[in-house]
Amino acid sequence: MKTTISVIKADVGSYSGHTKVHPDLLKEAERSLSEAKGKVLTDFHVTACGDDIVLIMSHTKGVNNNDIHKLAFDTFMKATEIAKSLKLYGAGQDMLKTAFSGNIKGMGPGVAEMEFEERKAEPIIVFAADKTSPGAWNLPLYKMFADPFTTAGLVIEPIIHSGFTFEVHDVIENKKINFSCPAEIYDLLAFIGSHGRFVIKHVFRNPDMEIAAASSTDKLSLIAGEYVGKDDPVLIVRTQRGFPGQGEALEPFAYPHLVHGWNRGSHVGPLMPCSLSQAHPTRFDGPPRIVALGFQVGNGHLVGPVDLFDDPAFDNSRKTANKVADYMRRHGPFEPHRLPENEMEYTSLPGIMERVKGRWEKIS
Repeated sequence: MKTTISVIKADVGSYSGHTKVHPDLLKEAERSLSEAKGKVLTDFHVTACGDDIVLIMSHTKGVNNNDIHKLAFDTFMKATEIAKSLKLYGAGQDMLKTAFSGNIKGMGPGVAEMEFEERKAEPIIVFAADKTSPGAWNLPLYKMFADPFTTAGLVIEPIIHSGFTFEVHDVIENKKINFSCPAEIYDLLAFIGSHGRFVIKHVFRNPDMEIAAASSTDKLSLIAGEYVGKDDPVLIVRTQRGFPGQGEALEPFAYPHLVHGWNRGSHVGPLMPCSLSQAHPTRFDGPPRIVALGFQVGNGHLVGPVDLFDDPAFDNSRKTANKVADYMRRHGPFEPHRLPENEMEYTSLPGIMERVKGRWEKIS
C-alpha cells in the first residue's frame, strides 16, 4: 500500500503582529489531528514557522483527498475561532472561504503532497518558509536536482545520473510544462529565474518518473484578487538512495538567496535557514525564514523530526543573511528592495496611481 504525505499550512492568527503562532492554536491543531489518527490519518506532526501553522500528515488516501483536506480545513477553522477570541493579529487571514467545498486548493491554505511506495529506508525533509512566496523554492530545487556542484550524486550515483524532470507552473495563466534535465536545463532556467510567475511544483526521477519533491504553489493574492497574506510555502523532498542525499538537499540553503516577501509582502530579502527556535521573524518582519524537519517514514509513521538547520554549520549562512538584510534595507522604498508595482501584494500603490492618473501629461 502506498503512503501519502500531505503538508498543509495556513496563517490563521499570530502574536505579536506577524511573529509567532500562539500555543493555544497549536494545541487545538494537535487535538484535532489526534482525533483523526487511526481513522483518516496514519500519523501526524504539528509545527509552526513564523506565524504559520504547518500540518504534516501521513495517510493512505492519496493526494487531493477530500477527507484529508477537510480535516485540515476544519482544523484551521477551529484554530481561527481561538485566534479571534484572543484578538490575535490577522485572525483567519488565510481562510478565504468559510465552508469547505471538497478540496482545500483555492481556499487559502498552501498544500504540498506526494504519494509513493516506501523504500527500505524512507527519509524525507519537510521545508517550511515564512515571509516569502512559492518561487523561493525554484533556485534550491534546481540546485538539488540539476546542479552537480551541489548534488554530487548526479555525477557519481547511477540511479540519478540520468537526471530529473521538473514540472513548472505558470501561476498567472494557470498552465504547466515539464522540462527534462540535464537535456533541457537552459530551457528550465529561462523560466524559473522569473520566480514571481513560474514556480516548480513537482520533481520526478527520469528513469521511472518516481516522485522526488512536491511544493505548494498557491499565491493568495491571485486567489483573492487582493492582498490577504503572504504565501509562505511548504516543500517535501525525498532523500538518500535514488534521490539527493540529505546533505545535498540542505546545501542550497547555505546560500541565503534573495526571495520575494519580507515586510508587507512587498520586498526582496535573503532567505535565512534557521532552527525552529529562531523561526520568529521580527526585523522588518523578517528577514524571510526557512526551517527543515527531517523524518524517517516507516509504514506510514513519522519518526522524528530532526531540526536540521539547528546546526552551527549554518551559522555563516545566517550571518550572510543578516549582512544582505542590512544592505537591502538601506534601499528603503527603492527597487530592488521594494518589489516592482505589478508584484506588490500589500500596498496602497494602486490607489495612489488611481488618484493621480488625471495628472499625467503626454510628453511631446
